[in-house]
Amino acid sequence: MSKANSSFSPSEIKGRTAGLEGKFLTFSLASEEYGIGILKVREIIGMMPIRTVPQTPSFVKGVINLRGKVIPVVALRLKFGMEEIDYTERTSIIVVDVGNAADKFVHIGIVVDYVSEVVNIKADEIESAPAFGSQLNTDYILGMAKIGKSVKILLDIDRILAVEDLPDLLGF
Repeated sequence: MSKANSSFSPSEIKGRTAGLEGKFLTFSLASEEYGIGILKVREIIGMMPIRTVPQTPSFVKGVINLRGKVIPVVALRLKFGMEEIDYTERTSIIVVDVGNAADKFVHIGIVVDYVSEVVNIKADEIESAPAFGSQLNTDYILGMAKIGKSVKILLDIDRILAVEDLPDLLGF
């Protein structure tokens, strides 16, 4: 969704968010709660040694060896322009499937402060992203989920980790 979300009518917004319902893995970065579609998640692992790769953007922390497969790792805090913090025992790497226009998928690890839970979100609990008030580019946001008294930002992980934005490290 673009930053011009506010130009959609309520019925258009409902139509755009209706296909978003389902299960989402929620996690925290700073004081915000985020969610990504559970079908994009391969696995969740604890922090492990990350080998740095020279001349990559600062948000690319490096690569890990996960059961013999080299997986690039991105720090979402840095990708979103947030302050970097020390890792804790709750810091996790979520391994996600990211696709490109050629329908080729790659596994990428994203570092998050901590993983919260898997939630089932209904279409009527999702609104479009606001055009302001977020620390991240709203093009990355699928919608805002209202769960109880909290709001979770639903992310478009394919856009956040767009292959063209990442170095040749990914093998494309």
